[in-house]
Amino acid sequence: MTAVTSSPVGAPTYETLLRCALAGELGPDPAGLRVAVAFTTRQAVRHDGRGTGYRNEVLGLRVGAAVGSCAVEPGALDDGVVEDCAGAGVDRLLRHPRTPVRVAALDAYLMHVAPHTPEHGARPVRVPAGTSLEKSRARARTVVGLLDLPPGATVLVVGVVNSLLEALRARHLAYVACDFKDGVTEWGEGVVTDALAEAHRCDALLVSGMTLGNGTFEPLRRHALEHGKRLVTFAQTGSAVLPRFVGHGVSAVCAEPYPFFWLDGGPSTLHVYRGGAR
Repeated sequence: MTAVTSSPVGAPTYETLLRCALAGELGPDPAGLRVAVAFTTRQAVRHDGRGTGYRNEVLGLRVGAAVGSCAVEPGALDDGVVEDCAGAGVDRLLRHPRTPVRVAALDAYLMHVAPHTPEHGARPVRVPAGTSLEKSRARARTVVGLLDLPPGATVLVVGVVNSLLEALRARHLAYVACDFKDGVTEWGEGVVTDALAEAHRCDALLVSGMTLGNGTFEPLRRHALEHGKRLVTFAQTGSAVLPRFVGHGVSAVCAEPYPFFWLDGGPSTLHVYRGGAR
């Protein structure tokens, strides 16, 4: 992750948050905590009735009862990285040369320090049991509901999820779909690859937590802060990291820690954060 050197006064950055965690300023000294379990979760999806599919791979690190996550491009992490993380001190992993490891370690540490509970600012939202598509749509309705935009507004969607686009369409919101994978949406719309280049023509930003892992979160957060735009994140990656930016360029977060909705057909829980900074 590239450090941001110019940020509005008083607004934390990802790098400052990481430094505070390393210094023990957010909770216990990370040198005294170890990752008991490191693993990857791999998924291929093709919902009934949908013409396109996709793949996911997520690095998971467990610290106590908490699991921190960071999505990666499929095949980006070899087994040696996962084995290196198991049993390692959290402080070492917060300094790891691989960005996804640092993100997952920070996520696990922060969730260990401040779990997703009302005491820490989270509002639970239940996702009913159902098929993978039904649960995806239920999550999408919760996420899009956090935008608080009038019909006709345009949303930059960073990290294309067709259920989110479908929910935006249902609310008569226009969107610009952005993803490093480019291609087209389920409705044949072109997908752009440079989010920041498109942000100026959008009224709000809907951003995946994956932006933490690929280094694009900070420029988008700065854009929202400087232009007074709503920025809502849907976070499987960094579900405990992104709530720390609510009130500092992030308007709301739909946090979804491991295990994610797509891993089980039973009911699951999302955790919504909005309002002032934590």
